[in-house]
Amino acid sequence: MPSVSRREQIKMSEAEVAAFLGEERTMTCATSGPRGWPHLMPLWYVLRDAPAGQAGPRLWAWTYGVSQKVRNVERDPRATLQVEAGEQYEELRGVMLECDVLVHRELDVVKALGHEIFARYASPRGQPPVENLPPAVGEMVDKQAAKRVALEFVERHRASWDHRKLGGTY
Repeated sequence: MPSVSRREQIKMSEAEVAAFLGEERTMTCATSGPRGWPHLMPLWYVLRDAPAGQAGPRLWAWTYGVSQKVRNVERDPRATLQVEAGEQYEELRGVMLECDVLVHRELDVVKALGHEIFARYASPRGQPPVENLPPAVGEMVDKQAAKRVALEFVERHRASWDHRKLGGTY
């Protein structure tokens, strides 16, 4: 009987990846900086279903349109994302996604994403997004949307790990 590699033992299923990404709140986004070095930045994100016939869920984030990460993806539209959790080795979990990045500048798209992000982060971890943002927050999001862009990350390759699956055996 062939033995299963440790890599296969700790790999997350599609459902586990979706649940993990739904639980966590910050991703690290790596783009190629202007000097060729990785440019790493944290981003809040939301999960959205992928278009019909494509793998999902898809991560979306927003950022200022003049930010370095936007300049980087305009030059090279690839990014590597990482979401991780755990402190002790036996608790480590994470997902790394190699993605193509689509930059959306349409105000209605950016504004809707901003509202979705703020609704998600207005709720405590593990709770559904708030249904309605306070009016002042909605106004702030609407005002900021004019300066921001929406980033859609289209997954091309994935690696995942959940060391809890090893049951304390290393």
